[in-house]
Parts: sequence; C-alpha cells; structure tokens
Amino acid sequence: MATRQLQPIIRKKRRRTEEAHHGGAWKIAYADFVTAMMAFFLLMWLINVTSPEQKTGIAEYFNPITVSQTTAGSGGVMDGTTISPPGPLSSDSAQLRVESPLPFAPRNEQTDEGVKTEEEKKDEIAKGLEEEKRKKEEEAFKAVEEQLMASVAANPELKLLLENVIIDYTPEGLRIQIVDRDERPMFALGSAEPFDYTRDLLQLVTGAIGGLPNKVSIRGHTDALPFNASQNYDNWDLSAERALASRRIMRDAGLDETRLEGIVGRADTDPLFPDNPTDQRNRRISIILLRDTPAEDTAAAPEGAASADDPSDHT
Repeated sequence: MATRQLQPIIRKKRRRTEEAHHGGAWKIAYADFVTAMMAFFLLMWLINVTSPEQKTGIAEYFNPITVSQTTAGSGGVMDGTTISPPGPLSSDSAQLRVESPLPFAPRNEQTDEGVKTEEEKKDEIAKGLEEEKRKKEEEAFKAVEEQLMASVAANPELKLLLENVIIDYTPEGLRIQIVDRDERPMFALGSAEPFDYTRDLLQLVTGAIGGLPNKVSIRGHTDALPFNASQNYDNWDLSAERALASRRIMRDAGLDETRLEGIVGRADTDPLFPDNPTDQRNRRISIILLRDTPAEDTAAAPEGAASADDPSDHT
C-alpha cells in the first residue's frame, strides 16, 4: 500500500514597515524666504523715507575705498581713525539724521520741501473761493451799470439826464452819483426837495440794485458856497437832509432798509472836483453798492468800466 507524501506548508509573512516621516527642511527654507522678504521690504521703506543727503552719507560710510584720517564710526568703542581723506561721515551732508516722519504719517504732515501742510491747503482753497466770489461780484456790478444806463437812455424824459449820472468803481464798491449840471440840478437851490426827474432817477437806481444782496450807503455832498451867516443852517444840514430825502425815495421804490449801511451828509468835505470846490457838479448824491469781498486800494474796475481817477470822463 502506497503511502501519501505530505507537502510542507510554507507561510510567507510580510512585515509592515511604517514610512519615514518627512523632514522639516522645507520649514527652514520657508522661514528663510519670509525673512528675506521682510528684509527686502524693510530696505525698500528705508530707501523711500531717507533723503538724498542721508543716502549719500550711507554710501560713503560703506564705501571701502574712500577712507580718511578723520575719526569715523558710530562713536564709543566703534569709532576709529582712517588713513586718507576724505573719510566717511566727514561732512555735514553725510551725517545721519532722522527727519522723515513715520511710514504711516499722512503726506500733508511731511516737512519736506514742496509738500504743503493742511493749513496751507486750506488757505489756498479760501483764497481761490474769495477770488471767485470777487469776480462774480464784479460781474454783478457791471450788470447793474449796464442796466441802469440802458434804463435811463430808454426813458424819453430822462434821456437828457445821462450826463447827470456818473458810475465808477472804488475800493468800497460800485458808486452811482447823481450830480447837478447846467440847468439840470437835482434839488432846488439850498433845499432838500428833489425834482420829479430826480425821483425818477433814484427809482431807476433802486430797480437796478434791488436784485443784489450788497449793503448800500447813501451820501449827500454840496459845493463850497456857504449859506448866509445869519441862518442857523449850513452845508452839513443840507447834505444830510438830501441824503435822507434820497433814502425815503428809494425806500418807497422797494429798497430793503436792512441793506442800508449808513446815511451820511458830507457837506463840501469830499468834492468831486477838488481844484474847483465851488463847481456845481460837487453838489451830488452818492449811492454806493458796497463790496462783500475786500478789495485792494488800487482795485481795478471791470473791463470797459470807468475809473474813479478822473470824474470828468464819467458819463
């Protein structure tokens, strides 16, 4: 009987080996990269905030060729003597001084030349607005002048009085003067009673200036001819009463009395023709549309407007 031969059983065991952990070299490389970037941006900021003199001083300090026999270094234990002139930090321009502001300081607070402060910017804006306001005011004054002269010329009864109206520009503002001329006085002689055409002229003046907000000053003037010494009445009384009479006419014509700056009698103290104080044209009523914006003493009148220097040229 044959015997059955048994085959050996072979078992293979595989050992499970854990994979080795990744090393930390990449972390070191990344940290080096971040440090380098920080150093780079710090360098860029230092270049941006340093002045040209400071940059020159730094360049001289780290220049290995340029040395001097003068004392250099940071002072103390770090100072020393070099061998040939000129050496680093040997001039005032090479001295390091922190003059720039912090990196987050507003630009308008910098003190570098050419950078305006906040106050300077505000002053510049205020001057620009004031100049713009002055130009608009001059344009408004010119429109008043044109309207008034056109209204007088268009009125058949007042057309002959064009020469009695003088318009000029002064540092105070637009001055409209109604003056006495040959055979055409504005008031009865020695009286504060106006003629009818004087009332009409004052009403036209009121209409021309009525649309503006400017304050108004009314002044009465006389010539230098004195009153009879026996009368208790003089040119001061007469000029003041004529100014008050003009105010009443303009008030009735629609002038807002809150705009009145003053009613003044000047007598013969401010003649239109100083060389001829008895000239009848010195007798006049001045209506001044005062400026809202300050003007220089030599303020120029709008283009094409009359000047206040020679009253004989004003019509």
